[in-house]
Amino acid sequence: MRILQRYLWREVAANFLGVTLVLFAILFIYQVGAVLQRAAELQYPRGVVFELFALGAVQNVAVLLPFGLLLGIVLALGRLYHDSELTAAQACGFSQPRLFVPVLALVLPVALLALWLNLALAPAAAAREDALRAAALRAGLALPIEAGRFRSLSGGRTVVYARSADADGALHDVFIKRGAGRVVEVTTARRARRALSADGETQLITLYDGERYEGVPGTPLFRIVRFAEQQLPVSLPPVSAGSDRVDELSTPILWRSGAARLRSELQWRIGLPVMGLVLALCAVPLARLRPRQGRYARVWLAVVLFAVYANLASAMRVWMERGVVNPGLGLWLVHGAFLLLGVTLAAGPALLRRWRGARPA
Repeated sequence: MRILQRYLWREVAANFLGVTLVLFAILFIYQVGAVLQRAAELQYPRGVVFELFALGAVQNVAVLLPFGLLLGIVLALGRLYHDSELTAAQACGFSQPRLFVPVLALVLPVALLALWLNLALAPAAAAREDALRAAALRAGLALPIEAGRFRSLSGGRTVVYARSADADGALHDVFIKRGAGRVVEVTTARRARRALSADGETQLITLYDGERYEGVPGTPLFRIVRFAEQQLPVSLPPVSAGSDRVDELSTPILWRSGAARLRSELQWRIGLPVMGLVLALCAVPLARLRPRQGRYARVWLAVVLFAVYANLASAMRVWMERGVVNPGLGLWLVHGAFLLLGVTLAAGPALLRRWRGARPA
């Protein structure tokens, strides 16, 4: 039996790794496109782009593991049922409970890995990514403006263009557009210079001999101001972004907090490994095929099961944050419901056969 269980473990592990790597590759390609687009828009230095790729990948791995486990188990066991290997093994006395042994031997280490990623590595990666983005944005703003090219500042709220630039940084025939809501401000000047303020938190663009047009496009009311010298401040993001994203907070901070938003984040981090265990329990009976069924006949059921599970968990997380659901229960209600479903799928058929056999004739 141990030889058979080792064989089953290898089949499940191979399918799990294959599915997870494919999912990770798809998500990574999408992430690469998003990071490159943001880096091009905000003028990130080249050195930080690859680190942003790695930090984003660390945060996404733990999310893919439960789905990878579910599909890997269903695909592996579906192939074994389709080729009648498991049917022959069960005919020789390999019972259904023994099938859970190789599955658990894979699922438990993966769940522990996901727990470590969620509780320790992913929050640190999120905080590092946020600080790196702010530092990259500051470094990008400090780069000289190239002549003949539009340059976005302040997250795209300010656009600067210069027809020509001197070696000392002086700009000529400058165009600047700034927007705040519906109001648009357009400034043109013959010359301009850039400098950093004394506190190092603001970039000052000093314009000479120009005009400023301010108003709402489509309306006849515009204010026109002519000036000999004017300064436009461009705020730089702080090196430590100081955002209120809960995914950047360390687990001890979440553990000590009683706020509903932080408690829901803590349950979400713990809940992803639990989701992997519960889905593995559901996957073993779900993968069982009837005669003449295709090996992929149960894959769509696995996808629907994960979609319902993940969406219910996400909805419960939002309800916890809004105070609709008791934080003491929260996501555990969803995990408990699907755990009951898994136990029913695993033990239900055997109990039903036993009950039918015990009925009087």
